[in-house]
Amino acid sequence: MSIRLAIFDCDGTLSDGQAAVCLSMERAFAAADLPAPDPGQVRRIVGLSLPQAVRRLAPEAGEQAQALVVDAYKAAFREMRQDGSLREPLYPGMAALVRTLHSKGWFLGVATGKSDRGLKSTLAANGLLDCFATLQTADRHPSKPHPSMLLTAMEDVFAQPSASVMIGDTAYDMEAARAAGTDAIGVAWGYHEAQELLEAGARAVAQTATELEELIDGR
Repeated sequence: MSIRLAIFDCDGTLSDGQAAVCLSMERAFAAADLPAPDPGQVRRIVGLSLPQAVRRLAPEAGEQAQALVVDAYKAAFREMRQDGSLREPLYPGMAALVRTLHSKGWFLGVATGKSDRGLKSTLAANGLLDCFATLQTADRHPSKPHPSMLLTAMEDVFAQPSASVMIGDTAYDMEAARAAGTDAIGVAWGYHEAQELLEAGARAVAQTATELEELIDGR
């Protein structure tokens, strides 16, 4: 049997960090003396690497101001993590799904715009870190939709694109999967609408974790 690899996005797919993302971005923009971005626009950029997200949110700001926002955002997240106020709960059914796929022999990975530290903290806090064989983050890759994260994840576990699937909540995830030659499945509980995911290349969009498991197993 060929190696089967399921690669998950994190924010908006595995975990719900919307409140923390919006609050950190608000604080970061304030630190750079920039007007707070609209929360709706902040939700639209989740999935991109942080520098690219800031450039989209503040295109008129200079590079120095954008760099300050990036650093202040990281500091805001770090402060919440240290003081215990950070909340990034998993979406309903996702912990059980990850463990079930792991028990079935699937290799599991993550491809995310989060940092190494942020991703490992989220997975460890929810007891899932040991389930994943490959973790790809913005610390070592260009932002999605570039396929670098997915290509490296497949290399790590010797999986072929035909036996791999990307699961995510944004068009960036679906476009990255298409560029890497893998299957793509969207989830309806994240940051982009289902129609956007389908138009970007999703084979299907799951409404629940149970439906997602069926789509992954039935590929």
